[in-house]
Amino acid sequence: MTERYVKKRETILDAAARLFNQRGVKGVTLSDVAGQVGLSTNSITYYYKKKEDLVVACLLRSVDAVGDIIPVAASEADASRRVTRFIALFFDRMAAVRRGQAPEMMTFRDVQALAGDHAEVVFSAYTGMFRRVRALLAGDGALPSDRTALNARSHLLLTLTVRAMSWVVRYDADDYARVAARMSEILTGGLGAEGARWRLCPLDERLAQAPSPVSTTHDAFLRAATALINEQGYRGASVDRISARLNVTKGSFYHHNPTKEDLVSACFERSFALIRDAQSLALDAEGSGWDRLCALSRALVRHQFSERGPLLRMSAWTELPEELRGDKQRTISQLSLRFVALLVDGMRDGSVRPLDQAVAAELVGGMINASVELDRWVPGITADNALELFVRPLFVGIIRP
Repeated sequence: MTERYVKKRETILDAAARLFNQRGVKGVTLSDVAGQVGLSTNSITYYYKKKEDLVVACLLRSVDAVGDIIPVAASEADASRRVTRFIALFFDRMAAVRRGQAPEMMTFRDVQALAGDHAEVVFSAYTGMFRRVRALLAGDGALPSDRTALNARSHLLLTLTVRAMSWVVRYDADDYARVAARMSEILTGGLGAEGARWRLCPLDERLAQAPSPVSTTHDAFLRAATALINEQGYRGASVDRISARLNVTKGSFYHHNPTKEDLVSACFERSFALIRDAQSLALDAEGSGWDRLCALSRALVRHQFSERGPLLRMSAWTELPEELRGDKQRTISQLSLRFVALLVDGMRDGSVRPLDQAVAAELVGGMINASVELDRWVPGITADNALELFVRPLFVGIIRP
């Protein structure tokens, strides 16, 4: 393998990762990548025969980038320092990418777009990365020793850290270290002020009794499509599979849904409405900002496991037609600001400690979004134990017992 070959391959990977991050896997072709690097499509296929091969190479390079920083973080003496160092190093790497000093990293939000052998290769590499991150939390007397609790917290730490690739771009590269410190402070110390307690409150019952969407054939299609997109990505959620899950014909599918893209867009709107309605109840309720945000988060994670669930992964916006993406991204940002409002309420009434509300809102939203994949990392997870194993650690601190 010549130096020229390696250099050209890295140039292709940089361009591809950048395009995949901007448009999603579905929105990028090999000819798009070729145009970015001044090559013909045939020249790209000399290096990567299929787009899926290129996606795998980009994702494996991101896994390697994370793998490079884990041993450095692991050298710290305790879990708190290891978590803080891991996040700081990851943000340093993202800042270097932003400044053009390190290779582009592809986000992991489109992993579900892969199938077959391609998916197996990436999931195997991601699992190895997960286990190494888990070791950062293990072996510390302050943390739970059972594997189930450790897996849940490891999923929380890894998912929230790599998910930062999607939102840290709003900041100047010179501010990445500051943002990393604030994120670490929240993850290690939790959200609550001194005296804040993780407890059920009257809002939990109100949220549990909130009216459900009317059960219709169209709503059944939305639930089935949402679950399949979460599990297998846009491509995996084929019309045939959605129809088979509901035991209906393809003709019935197209009777209720003009196109698959229309159905995916409607899945977003359904999840947006469910989140917005729950947020409105929490914003209008009595009680401290802490209690209301805790109750809201418990309700939304519980919804993921209910018959009405799950919520659609917010990262699925990359699988929409380009003309619909901007509208969905704006709505996602608006919903995040409603979490900010509850955090501000908590800081004003003294139940939430002083922290960066924008970063905290991203972590709360990211935790709710990541809960849909909990069963992959925590076998036997249920709505009840997910609240203790996965939601509570974000609110009281990921390294606290």
